Amino acid sequence: MPALMKFLHVLAAIAWLGGISFMLFALRPAAAELLAAQRLPLIAQTLKRFFSLAWAAIIVLLLTGLAMLLGVGMKNAPAGWHAMLGIGLVMFALFGHLYFGPFRRLQQAVSAANWPEGGRRVGQIATLATVNLGLGVLAIAAIFFMA
Repeated sequence: MPALMKFLHVLAAIAWLGGISFMLFALRPAAAELLAAQRLPLIAQTLKRFFSLAWAAIIVLLLTGLAMLLGVGMKNAPAGWHAMLGIGLVMFALFGHLYFGPFRRLQQAVSAANWPEGGRRVGQIATLATVNLGLGVLAIAAIFFMA
């Protein structure tokens, strides 16, 4: 069971952080370079699909992470696990803000064809996603560098 929990935990982290990386470093720049009017609807629809995956990943990360922590006991868990839990909770909260704030407003702007507002919201989403990606890297580093 511990191996399955670790596998699912790592798989969910890869899906979430890999998706963020793809959006920030591949899709968004390519869409900005190649598309005009279709850029914001494309990003909004892509994010809508990705965020369904991200919600599932968050649930898996929470459940598997807590199962592993409780399996060894909170006071027996390595410091890196505690750091990962704290960082993960901040990441989840930041994602919730991103989803219910800027992303919801992006969808509204795209529906209204309000391109300046949509562009502003995509910028906000990119900033928050960059912070979350950095936090994800810190969470992973905590496991390797905090005994």
